[in-house]
Amino acid sequence: MPILIKGGHVTDPGNLDGPADIFIAEGKIKAVIAPNLSAKDAEPIGDVPENTQIIDATGKIVVPGLIDMHVHLREPGHENKETILTGCMAAAAGGFSDICCMPNTNPVNDNREVTAYILKKARKAAVARAYPVAGISKGLAGKTLCEYGDLKDAGAIALSDDGFPVMDSGLMRSALESAKEFDLPIISHCEDRLLAADGVMNEGVVARRLGFSGIPNAAEAAMVMRDILLCELTGARLHIAHVSTKESVRAIRAAKSRGVPVSAETAPHYFTLTHEAVENYNTNAKMNPPLRSPRDVQAVREGLADGTIDVIASDHAPHSITEKDVQFEKAANGIIGLETSLALSLNLVEEKIVTLPELIKKMSINPARILGLEKGIRVGEKADITIIDTETAHTVDAATFKSQGRNTPFDGWILKGRAVWTLAGGKIIFDEIL
Repeated sequence: MPILIKGGHVTDPGNLDGPADIFIAEGKIKAVIAPNLSAKDAEPIGDVPENTQIIDATGKIVVPGLIDMHVHLREPGHENKETILTGCMAAAAGGFSDICCMPNTNPVNDNREVTAYILKKARKAAVARAYPVAGISKGLAGKTLCEYGDLKDAGAIALSDDGFPVMDSGLMRSALESAKEFDLPIISHCEDRLLAADGVMNEGVVARRLGFSGIPNAAEAAMVMRDILLCELTGARLHIAHVSTKESVRAIRAAKSRGVPVSAETAPHYFTLTHEAVENYNTNAKMNPPLRSPRDVQAVREGLADGTIDVIASDHAPHSITEKDVQFEKAANGIIGLETSLALSLNLVEEKIVTLPELIKKMSINPARILGLEKGIRVGEKADITIIDTETAHTVDAATFKSQGRNTPFDGWILKGRAVWTLAGGKIIFDEIL
């Protein structure tokens, strides 16, 4: 069915920032009409077919479909936590037309059969698109490289041993060299496990007060620096996952200044919460890397403001209640984030850390560039569009989430802004009213 989005303010960084109407048919953007577009950039909408669905976007922001490039869907093997269907539904509700799912499934996504399975299940779900991220090493064990050419041929979009850092520097160098040959980015979970040791939260005053072993900033930053050096050596594309420390931000900033092909992401919890959230032994604030100090939060915000950090990703990590409702030391790491990421990130605009176009770059345009995808509200492009209400406040209620996970520290928070429609390939995959 054709769709006409009327009355919205279109924000497509580098292309359009102003009022525009968008006509969609056959999965593509067929026409855009806006007062400040030249004739060559816009097509007249003209008479629309009688069966056209009208979306009234008056007072809303219309942006290219959001991309979350760091999500754990759990299927195959851990369907009690999340399935590809429920994860893709949660993504759509969060405003994401596309997500990238990490390989720590059971069996691990280190072969073409698992990659093909994920793609098949995502197509069947017919909600948000899911792009498989395959393992750097077989079994995520850090011993032997996977067959990157085979994985890319099967549909893998990137490589990562996320959650399992590649401790062997020689293997990581080989991985970067091989990934470069197949033009695949490597997404690195930067953690020196010898430095992290048996830590369960950030090393600092809160850990000492609670009597927990801490994880120092150096456990992340040392591996960030190592991987930057290997990226510089090989010229391969390196993406640093879930940046949480001031030292990491400083190292990435310096690397970019000298032309190293490195990009980086952080997650909303790292610019919203500090290690104080762990008080009262809150297992929904336990994650890896851990929540850090106020100085680290400030550094992450500065990294977002100056472009050092390219991407905001949720690191959506659903767990069952039995894995979180236990002693803090034994609780699983990770929180869900697909359905809170946008609202938490809009706070950065409210607080003037970034502008709205800069935020959309970090949640759509930049991930697309890093992953080799096309995104934009232009005639001829796939109709991947997110429509955002930036003004209405809502109370986070995890019980109503599309995700099977409930492990969020933001339950009960009052947040401003959310996706009200999400379109992928011209199909409405989320409508707040329905």
